[in-house]
Amino acid sequence: MDITISNRTIGLNHPTYFIADIAANHDGDLERAKELIRLAKQAGADSAKFQNFRAPKIVSDYGFRHMNSQVSHQASWKKSVFEVYQQASIPFEWTSILKEECDKVGIEFFSAPYDFEAIDMLDEHVKLYKAGSGEIDWIEALERMASKGKPFFVATGASTIGEVQQAVHAILKINPQLVLMQCNTNYTASPDNYNHLHLNVLKTYASMFPGVILGLSDHTHALAPVLGAVTLGARVIERHFTDRNDREGPDHKFAMNPDNWARMVEETRLLERSLGSSDKFVAGNEVQTAVVQRRCLRAARDIEPGEMFTREMIDVLRPATPGAIKPDQIANVIGTRALNFIPAGKELRWTDLGA
Repeated sequence: MDITISNRTIGLNHPTYFIADIAANHDGDLERAKELIRLAKQAGADSAKFQNFRAPKIVSDYGFRHMNSQVSHQASWKKSVFEVYQQASIPFEWTSILKEECDKVGIEFFSAPYDFEAIDMLDEHVKLYKAGSGEIDWIEALERMASKGKPFFVATGASTIGEVQQAVHAILKINPQLVLMQCNTNYTASPDNYNHLHLNVLKTYASMFPGVILGLSDHTHALAPVLGAVTLGARVIERHFTDRNDREGPDHKFAMNPDNWARMVEETRLLERSLGSSDKFVAGNEVQTAVVQRRCLRAARDIEPGEMFTREMIDVLRPATPGAIKPDQIANVIGTRALNFIPAGKELRWTDLGA
């Protein structure tokens, strides 16, 4: 099914919807967050997305401190996991300000909430919800977001097909406006990450959940994954967004900058035009080419009225003059007789032949 967000319709037969995930790239600065909104709009994003989490509601300081060491992308963080989340969080008070800025520049505002209070707080400010990959088996949170009755985007990184199936079934019982997003949740910006994107999962999702809109939440830089996902049926693309990749912070390194973002949108629009119809037919710009490049049946010599056609009397040559007999009809021409004089080289037409 298609879903509508403001003035945009999202679905298989509509343009791809681009989400610029500003996330923590505001660096704790409200004015910088507003600037990123403006840059995202200029680069062609449809939505500017934030993340509403509060450190005590999303991570256990005790839990991370009692791990042997910080791992994965967190291994390079100079501060504790709890401190990084604390500094990257967005005050609830920013919400109406960010929404107002998005409205002013003409881009959709929304945020991914990471606790029940954030889910409820956002309701009056957003027209869609997004659940990050880490929430895939927190069914009560998914149900709470789905129950708001708004389009619901769900990322599926670091999960199994069984966990995805469980989440999808729980959501669809409440809300059919689901966008299911393939995702890989390695945030290291390593070139090796392309080996782990598994875009073909989109084909599995299309088969298992017909009618559900598909998307890609991606943390790489190249255009190929986005173009591949759209080719496989994704119509929502989410990538992190920043102004400069060399800034300090947890999300800058793997984010897209405005120039790359604009190129991604441009190339995707070209791809959408190129995908076209699944029917095979002579395209509108091939009509003249079909005449000059295809062949038709022509008289190999002068042919007198009453002569019976043999194969030697027929040439197969370009151009395929409109109305002429096509090459696949040779067998049906052999054995017929010319009704009129046909000069050498002239195309054969059924009106020139008789029994």
